[in-house]
Amino acid sequence: MDAIESGIVKVPRPPVDDDAKGDELVYLHLWDNIEPPLPRRVKRSELSVANWTIPKTLEGALQSLYRSYARGYSRYRDELAELGEPPPVMIVVCPNTAVSKLVFDWIAGWEKELDDGASTLVPGELELLSNVEDGAWAARQRTILIDTVQLESGEPLGRDFKQDAAHEIEAFKHEFRRRNPGADVAKIDDAALLREAMNTVGKRGKLGEQIRCVVSVGMLTEGWDANTVTHILGVRPFRSQLLCEQVVGRGLRRRSYAVNEENRLEPEYAEVYGVPFAFIPSDKPVPKPRTQRPPIEVRALPERDELAIEFPKLDGYRIELPDERLHADFTGDSRMHLDQAGLALWVETGGVIGEREQIDLDQIREARPQAVAFALARELIRHQFAAHDGAARPWLFPRLVEISRQWLDRCVTTDPDVPKGSLLLAQPAAEAAEKIHGAIVRYEEERDRPQLVMPVIRAFDPRGSTHEVSFLTRKVVMEPPPEKSHLNHVVLDGPRGNSWEEGLAQQLERDGRVAAYVKNERLGFTIPYVYRGRSHDYVPDFLVRLVPREDGEEVRTLIVEVSGSQKSPGPTRAKAETARGQWCAAVNNWGEHGRWGYVEVHDPWQEWHRLDAAIDSLYGDDRELLGLEA
Repeated sequence: MDAIESGIVKVPRPPVDDDAKGDELVYLHLWDNIEPPLPRRVKRSELSVANWTIPKTLEGALQSLYRSYARGYSRYRDELAELGEPPPVMIVVCPNTAVSKLVFDWIAGWEKELDDGASTLVPGELELLSNVEDGAWAARQRTILIDTVQLESGEPLGRDFKQDAAHEIEAFKHEFRRRNPGADVAKIDDAALLREAMNTVGKRGKLGEQIRCVVSVGMLTEGWDANTVTHILGVRPFRSQLLCEQVVGRGLRRRSYAVNEENRLEPEYAEVYGVPFAFIPSDKPVPKPRTQRPPIEVRALPERDELAIEFPKLDGYRIELPDERLHADFTGDSRMHLDQAGLALWVETGGVIGEREQIDLDQIREARPQAVAFALARELIRHQFAAHDGAARPWLFPRLVEISRQWLDRCVTTDPDVPKGSLLLAQPAAEAAEKIHGAIVRYEEERDRPQLVMPVIRAFDPRGSTHEVSFLTRKVVMEPPPEKSHLNHVVLDGPRGNSWEEGLAQQLERDGRVAAYVKNERLGFTIPYVYRGRSHDYVPDFLVRLVPREDGEEVRTLIVEVSGSQKSPGPTRAKAETARGQWCAAVNNWGEHGRWGYVEVHDPWQEWHRLDAAIDSLYGDDRELLGLEA
């Protein structure tokens, strides 16, 4: 505090006011406000910013902080650039390599593969920080991706990170040759090169001199002393003030210690989003822990790998329509109300002393309706109206612009002072596209035109398996343990267990047609559905894989719901209709994950015949059970 007040370091300025809905400062507690949560573990082959809908709270924070950065960069360009000073720097701290790669590509640009095997460069969303310029890679890296833990370990770069950083490594090699004519770059280790670039950010005449943005996995070290940091964004959880202080501390070193005419230091500032640090420590008492029953480990047993059950993960459903002139039937379900929950277009930042700064996203606030309609039509072309093989259908674009404009005029309402330009953000745009697409599908259904429901596969997590299950639980488990399950326990709902679920599991153990089953507890299998205009995830009770009748036969899996058991109250009918009519229909039409059916069982002791008939129907490819039209 003394160092800040005396001017020895920069003044950190977190958000102190905004126009978001609610009392909480949305960009101060950024991580807690990001919905849906950011990905954790993602297979490299499935990691692509092209398939990522960036959450509106994160996009709003990035755009807002960048607006402040652009203002500061303009002052730098007018006053310091001609003196040979390095540019200001933004730091983005991410929780894992999946998030850092997505954020890095979103900021800096990425290479997109085309249908013909060629590729094109897509510029980053933040112009001053983009590594793509005029359709080509910029001569000098503006934004770099750094895995600080790996670089500090001294170990060689891992294959995945080396692949992610391939372009920046080549760019730094080129820059190293330019600065050191005759040097043998081949003898320089890639990790050493990146480490040198990271450690010389903001240092004149050094490799990292011109870097403007550092996207970091993990914390930057205490020895990292760049004095050009002006903006910090924390995209990770901060559960202690010490961690907050460590992150903010990376940006507090002053650029200049020259005094003014009054023999005082001019104030310098660091804008900080997503790091909820406090200038005064909290003395809030810690509550006493409650007494709980001992935890039980639930895990997949390697010796039972033949009992594994795999399943696709869906984010939703799309309808393939014929290429005729499109029309929309707007109803109450088409309506969308815009507020600023989780989104701030105006932010004021301030420290314990010094001036405050106001940041306004006027490009969203002042967006014209036609520009919004164009953006929504692009979203529809990219996702809802792409062919099944992913090919675009650009001839639909003009009509989709017309329909999008009609929807904006008829169906969109807003809170006072909330602009329709909020739909330019990726997450609200995706929701709007679903509304418009639903209205078009509704028109087609009323005229009995042919259509096909297909799955929208989860972009970064398309498949699930019992292989991945490992957790501790304090719930009741079935005794004796199962023999036909890949997992070592069947976890029962309710404080004292659930006799109906236990009864079903025992019936499955005895049925010779059942090859394997699993209780859907922390398995990750969900069915997305919509009820009263809101999206939800339905978690059915069991997955049951049947014994194949002959070699090479496709896998048949039955989804079983034990209704009437101890569950949170919910729209049971909407869940069942979606499970059979959309989830099973979409996956069965897709044809990449075998045949799937859905059945709802009440008391398994009294209604065993329902499950028995469902198994027979699944063997017989009964179209009603599969969710397909007769």
